[in-house]
Amino acid sequence: MGWVLHLHLVAAIAWIGGAFFMFVLGVSLRKKEDQEAVYPRIGPIYGYFETGALAILLYTGYTMISDNGLLKILFSDIGNEVIDALRIKLQLVAVIFILTVIHMTISLLTIDKRKTPRQRLFSKASSMGIFLLNLVVLHYAMVLRDTL
Repeated sequence: MGWVLHLHLVAAIAWIGGAFFMFVLGVSLRKKEDQEAVYPRIGPIYGYFETGALAILLYTGYTMISDNGLLKILFSDIGNEVIDALRIKLQLVAVIFILTVIHMTISLLTIDKRKTPRQRLFSKASSMGIFLLNLVVLHYAMVLRDTL
């Protein structure tokens, strides 16, 4: 499990670090002209990088759960501090995954176009949701590590 955990941690650093970077970039670029100059160039690179990190996180997370015999326990009535924290973390990851699909779909559909107000709303809301939920997932990851 050693290499899987390390790969999971590196992917988590990339995923959450990228989200922090994009958040800071979004806050610091106040002018619409600056945003229109930067996001079309950096957005696709960031999107592919983050998709790779998410794929690694999902694969390594599943591998660790499976290798530790937790798959059946997660879908049972058994509950304790570790299993409950893991269930919450996985539910949050599912929401993040859905928000990521929404955000990526809008981004890919509008890469060379201007977003409609509705697309802009869903894109920004999903992006902010991903960012905030990442922090909560990070909390539950620390709870799991402290408990184990």
